[in-house]
Amino acid sequence: MKNPGLPISAPPPQPPQSENDEIVVRGLHKSFGSNHVLRGLDITIRKGETFAVIGRSGCGKSVLFKHIMGLMKPDQGEVYVLGQRVDTLRKNDLLKLRDRIGMVFQLSALLNSLTVRENVILGLSERGLMSKKEMDRVAAEKLALVGLDGAQDLLPEELSGGMKKRVAVARTLAMSPEIILFDEPTTGLDPLMSDNVDSLIKDLKAKVRCTNVVVTHDMISAFRIADRIGMFHEGRIVEVATPSEFLASKNPVVQEFIRRTIHWRSEDGHVG
Repeated sequence: MKNPGLPISAPPPQPPQSENDEIVVRGLHKSFGSNHVLRGLDITIRKGETFAVIGRSGCGKSVLFKHIMGLMKPDQGEVYVLGQRVDTLRKNDLLKLRDRIGMVFQLSALLNSLTVRENVILGLSERGLMSKKEMDRVAAEKLALVGLDGAQDLLPEELSGGMKKRVAVARTLAMSPEIILFDEPTTGLDPLMSDNVDSLIKDLKAKVRCTNVVVTHDMISAFRIADRIGMFHEGRIVEVATPSEFLASKNPVVQEFIRRTIHWRSEDGHVG
């Protein structure tokens, strides 16, 4: 006979976070065949901050993003976003959570056959919850926010790389996300365009109340935009610090990455 004092099943796990922590990842492991990409990764990202995850290209930063979005399930570990455990959510609940998360893709992912306005309202149009007039207002508002007033009727082929990034950000903002994920936002841009994108991310932090997470291999960009920086190395976060603390770190992995980045940026004539 069962003991009536014992619960039939264990209660669901509770997020190991405070109300100020928007993303909490604990002991995350992910392998692809023999390639062990994430090796017990731990990270906590606070509400309203800009957190930069830096590391060399191909080290697994984008794999982390896919776990935050629920596009991948971990082999081991837990992922909490906005108080919900992502890796155990049912499909409908996961889709609702994704509505609260925006993604700015590395190559902007604009549709070449659509105008700037049509790209910006793409998500709103698919939802079908707004009139054309309301969507036009949102498009104009978000394009003004990223400094692209009057660009509504242009096609992506008429835009510079930096302008495409801004349209991609405007499209994300149109969905009113609580968290924005930036995947290598300065990749493929010249130093001037990179500076412009960095300035955009900094301006958004002041104008839009959301949490920004930026994965990048560009340390100079990370230093400009981040409240805190996490160093990604061999499948783990090996250091988390403010930019000034990061620069003074005694961690040899951090120091080597700083040296290599400064050498690379000095070769293109753009340090600091």
